[in-house]
Amino acid sequence: MRRIVAPSRLPQWFRLMALWLFIVALPGCAAVKAPQEDSWLAPDHMEKEIERNRFPVAKGDDVVGRLAVVRLEKGDTLPDIARHFGVGLNAVSAANPGVDVWAPEAGVRTMLPLSFILPNAPRKGIVVNLATMRLFQYKGDGTSPVVSTYPVGVGTRERPTPQGPMRVERKAARPTWHVPASIAADHRKKGDILPAAVPPGPQNPLGEYALYLSKSGYLIHGTNKPASIGLKATNGCMRLYPENIKTLFSDTPVSTPVVIVNQPYLLGQRNGVLYLEAHTPQEDSGAAELQRIYEKLKAIEKKSARPLDWEKIRKVQAEARGIPVPIFEISPGSEDGIPKLVEVEHPAKLYGKPEPPELNMAAWYVLAADVHDEIDARRMAAIINHQGPPIPAQVIPKNNSYRVIAGPFNTAGEAREATRRLKLDLDMDGIVIEPVGKM
Repeated sequence: MRRIVAPSRLPQWFRLMALWLFIVALPGCAAVKAPQEDSWLAPDHMEKEIERNRFPVAKGDDVVGRLAVVRLEKGDTLPDIARHFGVGLNAVSAANPGVDVWAPEAGVRTMLPLSFILPNAPRKGIVVNLATMRLFQYKGDGTSPVVSTYPVGVGTRERPTPQGPMRVERKAARPTWHVPASIAADHRKKGDILPAAVPPGPQNPLGEYALYLSKSGYLIHGTNKPASIGLKATNGCMRLYPENIKTLFSDTPVSTPVVIVNQPYLLGQRNGVLYLEAHTPQEDSGAAELQRIYEKLKAIEKKSARPLDWEKIRKVQAEARGIPVPIFEISPGSEDGIPKLVEVEHPAKLYGKPEPPELNMAAWYVLAADVHDEIDARRMAAIINHQGPPIPAQVIPKNNSYRVIAGPFNTAGEAREATRRLKLDLDMDGIVIEPVGKM
């Protein structure tokens, strides 16, 4: 039989979920009713693939990309969908209110927010919009500009990402992380002693590539925590999916200008149609930004001598789903220019999706939880699976309950390290379990 070798109380599910909700702080939890869909959001046809990151910018247009939907399959999570299709967790969650982030129902048609209104900033170099948690990189000449866009994780309220103009000062592949004193102090308070420097490898939070900005101490870099992209979870830097930072790193020369803005409400036009995109404002930025947009809309209404649908505008602003919504035909009869929503085939394998290994009775494991509800167990296992560096976890039915097991691990030391990380990252008290036959 397996023997528990490190007695500890079981993790508390409600405490874990409260912690996760605090970290994520996203709209679209399971208790929120999804808004009624507009007719233009009905899928028009099926496609195998859809462009995710690189878009041409037509002259006079401010809107790029297309909206799409994909049907979820058993075992999918929204972080898996977000990473595969190149969006952040904030974006896919806001676009799909009512869909469970960690244990969504199979067969649910989930929106992919792959259409974007470009920020109100010079279209040169790199522009980051903190409110949308998205980076835009402009390339090409004035006749055929192209924008590449990627989701980012940004700073927390306590350590926000700075705004304003700056530039890329230097670049580094496989960077070493020199731990700032303030971050080391925070970790010490939790009993986690960090080294002065973390070399390249799976423990390095900078990932494989880093762009060092002219504002000292701030970087655009990769990550060993992909599920944090689209969250306010950094110490002020901007982190990208590993596959996105690799592309950005190779495409960005030293001295590239960088502008960081905070624009939760965006107006833009495409093909004679005016669009409004609304996001949940960060902290105290909402009122001023909303007033700025309303003033622009009133000016458009006055110039066109036609009334705007203010009820629809307020609905878009209140729902804050983060997708461009058509609100006004600048040129009468231009409604035909609105791109049709497409349905995308579910890929055979979602890129980056954690795949827990088979059970190995000769390995070490950690009992993370023993709960009665299967959905709660699936959520817990998914949250653990998406830690970085990865901690494999799965659900094992046992009698009338469900056990969440982390592992397998090759040694007792690896199992104890996983237990330590579960406590630090998720405030979970795991129990180390020896291999079968160990005494």
